[in-house]
Amino acid sequence: MSDALKHECGIAQVRLLKPLEYYKEKYGTAFYGINKMYLMMEKQHNRGQDGAGFANIKLNTAPGDRYISRIRSNEAQPIQDIFEQINSRINSEIKENPEYANDVSLQKKHLPYVGEVYLGHVRYGTFGKNSIESVHPFLRQNNWMHRNLIVAGNFNMTNVNQLFNSLVELGQHPKEKADTVTVMEKIGHFLDSEVEKLYNKLKKQGFSKVEASPVIAKKLNVAKILKKSAKTWDGGYAMAGLLGHGDSFVLRDPAGIRPAYYYKDDEVVVVASERPVIQTAFNVDFNDVHELPPGNAIITKKSGKVSIKEILKPLERKACSFERIYFSRGSDAEIYKERKMLGRLLMPEVLKSIDHDTINTVFSFIPNTAETSFYGMVEAAQDELNKQKNDAILEEKETLTDARLKEILAHRLRTEKIAIKDVKLRTFITEDSSRDDLVAHVYDVTYGVVRPKDNLVIIDDSIVRGTTLKKSIIKMLDRLNPEQIVIVSSAPQIRYPDCYGIDMARLEDLVAFRATLELLKDHNKYELVKEVYEKCKLQVDLADEEVKNFVKEIYEPFSDQQISDKISELICDKDVNAKVKVIYQTVDNLHKACPKNLGDWYFTGNYPTFGGNRVVNRAFINFFEGNTDRAY
Repeated sequence: MSDALKHECGIAQVRLLKPLEYYKEKYGTAFYGINKMYLMMEKQHNRGQDGAGFANIKLNTAPGDRYISRIRSNEAQPIQDIFEQINSRINSEIKENPEYANDVSLQKKHLPYVGEVYLGHVRYGTFGKNSIESVHPFLRQNNWMHRNLIVAGNFNMTNVNQLFNSLVELGQHPKEKADTVTVMEKIGHFLDSEVEKLYNKLKKQGFSKVEASPVIAKKLNVAKILKKSAKTWDGGYAMAGLLGHGDSFVLRDPAGIRPAYYYKDDEVVVVASERPVIQTAFNVDFNDVHELPPGNAIITKKSGKVSIKEILKPLERKACSFERIYFSRGSDAEIYKERKMLGRLLMPEVLKSIDHDTINTVFSFIPNTAETSFYGMVEAAQDELNKQKNDAILEEKETLTDARLKEILAHRLRTEKIAIKDVKLRTFITEDSSRDDLVAHVYDVTYGVVRPKDNLVIIDDSIVRGTTLKKSIIKMLDRLNPEQIVIVSSAPQIRYPDCYGIDMARLEDLVAFRATLELLKDHNKYELVKEVYEKCKLQVDLADEEVKNFVKEIYEPFSDQQISDKISELICDKDVNAKVKVIYQTVDNLHKACPKNLGDWYFTGNYPTFGGNRVVNRAFINFFEGNTDRAY
């Protein structure tokens, strides 16, 4: 994705099912869990580089012994920072107390982060300050072991105000109106309530408080707590949590918007945001890693018993398609095939744009994350070139000479590494004209491989704002003097804001929206903007289930091609000499390529939860009123 865009987060959870002595004997270290967590978090650094956090719980500790450890960082390399601190603390403790070195029981008792239950998080802050207080996991502390709660998630809620108000109505005083805080406090409220009910029952049966505590831990119904807590959540989420006595869970939203995968054997239970993370860290087969069903939670009790429980009734599956296009690592076997198919399916339109002239066309990609789609596009282009060779041979078979045959067969598809990102731009100059010149030179180009009569076809993952294209990439490619530049997006036109975790909150930031506004002006239909605004305003006080997405009406007067053509104009300055054309993936082809991830609300406006319609209408109201606030 050439536009800078923050998105998603990543979770990692490990529960060791054997005593620590087992891992010491088999793997040579009682730090097995820590090492695996480092791998899992590092393998998900693509999902979050604004911050990282790590928490650990020790099972069966004596009163007075510390059993919860947590560390968070918002340094430039937060994962590295966390584990450097962990290693430093452990090493210094062993240096001061050499007897800890080979005694697992002493390591568990005295060394921080050495235990059986682990939770990690990598964060992209989609909005708000990137302070350490915003970094997960969040911790809710209590002197009762089973009332301690640690929460981390890959999520965004559309109804934070409603959730906040419900906490206030319960008599709570949340310290902040943020979705992480409100979610944690909601779970915490029902956790407290469940513990209290169990204690009162046991008290009537003659149990003392000391006797009741382990029984409560055993009887605590995590699924029941989650059902009550998540009943009013509206959003996309993979929510992970640890309870102080050792129970753990990961809950996935009922539409399956946010991803979650798990693996279990007799040694470990593992959950992560991406499948290949688990495959690599634990060296297991693709088929051994399972997707957590939407609306379900994987719950591991302190005893080690693992269950998959339906917490919320699953909705129509709308797993985020951007995970497949861009966000998730392309090393997943399914995602790799899907991204190649996205490139292949674009080829018919690309061929039309170059008049099937594969001989005078150079194919490339930008940025590097578009490389897999590029391979798919090139394979389809090679099929076309082979067809052209075959047709030429058949057409000339009566007069074909050896020299002409060699000439036909010598034609090769021209693929080149055109764009190279030299530096990450540091915005140390605030003057617009100076900054624009700097931005234009963020990428460098490979000279000498494009001829003046050539088409230059460049594939990108997606075109969100179009800013980098206009200020940098188009100008850079134009220096090569091609006859035509064709920018190909493996994703469809992004027309609507996301409200489930991706940093696309403002309509006016989206180049497809801006292009449509220009088309409305061109066709003397701009009054439609006010009409849609008034319809959106009328829905402000309606219940979520009654709200409709009226922003769709803005796009209805125009075809996809008309909007693409207008985008082509918007991303070009007057000093660009080459003809520029933009080609987008169709939504139908997106679904063909990614049949399991049909979440397409940013392209179609078909939000999977009621809160999505409210968010898109609020985004339009903000745009019309010139309000720069976020819509959620």
